[in-house]
Amino acid sequence: MSQSQCKRSLADRVRRNFVLNNIVRPMDEKPNKHELVVVDGSGETSHAAPPAVAAGGTPIAGSALSAEELDQLTADIVVGLKTVYDPEIPADIYELGLIYKIDIDGGRNVAILMTLTAPGCPVAGEMPQWVENAVAGVTGVDQAKVTLTFDPPWDKDRMSDEAKLTLNMF
Repeated sequence: MSQSQCKRSLADRVRRNFVLNNIVRPMDEKPNKHELVVVDGSGETSHAAPPAVAAGGTPIAGSALSAEELDQLTADIVVGLKTVYDPEIPADIYELGLIYKIDIDGGRNVAILMTLTAPGCPVAGEMPQWVENAVAGVTGVDQAKVTLTFDPPWDKDRMSDEAKLTLNMF
């Protein structure tokens, strides 16, 4: 299986089993510990593209994308983000809570606001580029831009239960 087939397979599993629930949140708000919610265990997967507004998709005020297109693109971006790991921590950056905000405009340009576990992180100069490359590689994304911030600073409360379990931090 090629890398692109593997990524697509993972994206299909995420779309089949999960719905993204409010990924964009204020930076000072703690992440929802259950951002991905199981909604369908039937195993049925649709490979059809979600409908555009012109094809009957649900319109979103101020966006050229339909709600269905935005949901699928967001889920695919999360799958891409989950391929990026801090080399010193065996958990992906999404589960670590390093992603503060994902903005997708009508032109499918993605802006990511993220942080690092510490300002002195050894990969501080490289990780934003890793994230940008992972998001830019998602089918349907036109361009990706990553902005690094340390306000508010990251703390372990931003980690998902999955990351805490992986790191034995319960």
